[in-house]
Amino acid sequence: MKNMESSTTRSIVDALTKAIVDHRLQPGTKLAEQKLADHFGVSRTLVRQALFQLSQNKLIRLEPARGAFVAAPAVDEAKQVFAVRRMLEAEMTREFVRTVTPAKIKALKEHVALEKSAVSGEDISGRTELLGDFHVRMAELMGNQVLAQILGELISRCALITLMYQSTSAAEHSNDEHADIVKALAARDEELAVRLMTEHLEHVEANLTFDRKVPTNDISLALS
Repeated sequence: MKNMESSTTRSIVDALTKAIVDHRLQPGTKLAEQKLADHFGVSRTLVRQALFQLSQNKLIRLEPARGAFVAAPAVDEAKQVFAVRRMLEAEMTREFVRTVTPAKIKALKEHVALEKSAVSGEDISGRTELLGDFHVRMAELMGNQVLAQILGELISRCALITLMYQSTSAAEHSNDEHADIVKALAARDEELAVRLMTEHLEHVEANLTFDRKVPTNDISLALS
């Protein structure tokens, strides 16, 4: 029974994630528990569990006494996050080249291979997570847990924005650029690696399309 409940919760989470990412639900839309329970034919308890999971992923925000709303990430915040990332990651790349080892390069290549398979599949949430994790992985391989934690927080702040505004072709491009960065790191070419990392972050930001068509506020229509 417990497994059945968790798989039902999972399917609600997946359906709502897809509706948000595919721009079928407008940022700021109120997600009424009863309406969702009726739509999925489940109890409000299961809907509540699904909404809690989505709030953990920052896809929705839960407001006391008001309910659940589709998150509305600020474009300005994304731009500021990318500015900070460029400063931090240029220096991280320099340091990585200076301490590079075959084992570190092997670990990064394995990560890039995982990204490639996620990008070629339909897993939008998975590919966004893996593409962001590449940068955290670099910090972890350097043994700098503080940097890994700071980068993780920065990346999760713009993850929803990337999730909502990055196209599949832009995700493929990111994966190719990660592969090029790894080649430069392996060759111990500090200047090239730093230039590629900076250009990569500029490309990710430039490829976010903030002028998508306006989605609907109608939950039933968005989920159909």
